[in-house]
Amino acid sequence: MAIYAMYLTNRYGIKLKKAKSSQEQMNLRLQYSKELLSKLNIKINVENKECIPTQGQYLLISNHRSIIDPLIIEIALENSNINGYWVAKKELYNSSFFGTFTRNAGTILLDRESSNMSVFFKKAKEVVSQKHSIYIFPEGTRNKQNTPISSFKEGSRIIALKNRLDILPVYIKTNANDILKEAIEKRTKDLTINICIGDIISYKDKTPLEENYKKQFNLD
Repeated sequence: MAIYAMYLTNRYGIKLKKAKSSQEQMNLRLQYSKELLSKLNIKINVENKECIPTQGQYLLISNHRSIIDPLIIEIALENSNINGYWVAKKELYNSSFFGTFTRNAGTILLDRESSNMSVFFKKAKEVVSQKHSIYIFPEGTRNKQNTPISSFKEGSRIIALKNRLDILPVYIKTNANDILKEAIEKRTKDLTINICIGDIISYKDKTPLEENYKKQFNLD
């Protein structure tokens, strides 16, 4: 399965590199997500579908436990017209597994070691000016603790404020990392990951983002 996943990821990475438009990139991302999760026998169940906007631009925020979390969200938003660029850390750009895919899939590079974040915010502004949304995991990295979420970084709120993006909160209720392990190690069929969509949060809301998120999904 690991060999197949690497093959598929790099095959789509090459396709993405040849894409002639951002819409083609988004379509390929969705195709990839469906193909890989289907191979893993994983289905996505979306709760509160009515809360998914049909159009517009947002800063989508989600908790983060597994490497397949972006794929889960891509499928959850399949029937909306929201097209987002993922914030991706430099390590993914340099990865032999994900590098080609990440660099060409519609992403904004985040170099956490850089002392100058102006390049990142300039790219984010450019993406928004092109009518795209931005998707980010505000925890900054995968949560490997026995808690629903780990602490949010301040950067997500700054992105929303600088670009006047209302916030679309998403909560992956199922521990997708556990499901992924079961899919790979046991080849269990008919696995399901539940994802919940929250209510839009105004970028003007001064309540700490983590507090707002926890309240929406009853995580206290």
